[in-house]
Amino acid sequence: MQFFKTPNINFVGARRQALIISLIIIAIGIVSVIMHKGFNQSIDFAGGSLVEVRLDQPVPLQEIRDIMNEAGFSGAEVTTFGALEEVLIKVKRIGEAAEASERIKEALSSSLTDRQIEIRRTETVGPKIGGELRTAAFWSVIYALIGIIVYISWRFEFRFAIAAIIALIHDVLITLGFFSVTNREISLAVIAAILTIVGYSLNDTIVLFDRIRENLRVKRRENYEQLVNSSINEVLSRTIITSLTTLVVVLCLAIVGGEVIRDFALTLVVGVVIGTYSSMFIASPVLILWQARRSKAKARAKRPKKAVKAAK
Repeated sequence: MQFFKTPNINFVGARRQALIISLIIIAIGIVSVIMHKGFNQSIDFAGGSLVEVRLDQPVPLQEIRDIMNEAGFSGAEVTTFGALEEVLIKVKRIGEAAEASERIKEALSSSLTDRQIEIRRTETVGPKIGGELRTAAFWSVIYALIGIIVYISWRFEFRFAIAAIIALIHDVLITLGFFSVTNREISLAVIAAILTIVGYSLNDTIVLFDRIRENLRVKRRENYEQLVNSSINEVLSRTIITSLTTLVVVLCLAIVGGEVIRDFALTLVVGVVIGTYSSMFIASPVLILWQARRSKAKARAKRPKKAVKAAK
């Protein structure tokens, strides 16, 4: 199945405009992070209290979230734990865990007057644990990028690895910028989604790189920019169809998946769009720039030899 039969879009010609757009979006994200004095971190990273509550009858999770917001626990994470009557509530740090559990019980009791409420368990996630999770999340991304460099350098060439890494960093920066601008929480689920984005974007980029490598063998005399552009057009149908089908799934998750996985799904939505864009407009232009510099270096290396021959 082909989405485009014989596409001939000048992707390479639009690389400067695409670069400007990307820089503007990244700059907006950086300004937003500075204005917000960092990211809005979830309980996983910022620390807080975890309270397990048992109700005599099931209560809609959204109703409990609304009760928590009214009680001053904005951004509380509410999920079922085992049976529908057992609810796990995570709130940001407001003091001791016992204080948080008492306030949660009071808020639920005053709103759910016809329910029996029992606090089953109370735990505290301290700032130290949050710091360890932040460090682990950071290094997981770094290790992933190092592994990608090694793999692509072995499978293709080092220049392909650098182009892929620049595209991936571009994707991660824009995704983080989106969360800063919208002031949504960065949680462990979001970090997992970002790593998923890295894998998805890399797969898209490798498909394109594989076609470029094939065309380098077949069309050796063709101008490098034209070769890259024709390679993008050749895989365009596959890219669009794959991206659209993935996007439909993650959009459904974001819309009907519920509050628990909404941020995870939203991260994937942004990542699929940006990953598709970056493989065509970021990774490929980096290859062209690398090739242009290498050609200039070869030309400079030949000039002294010609000058010596002329002198003889």
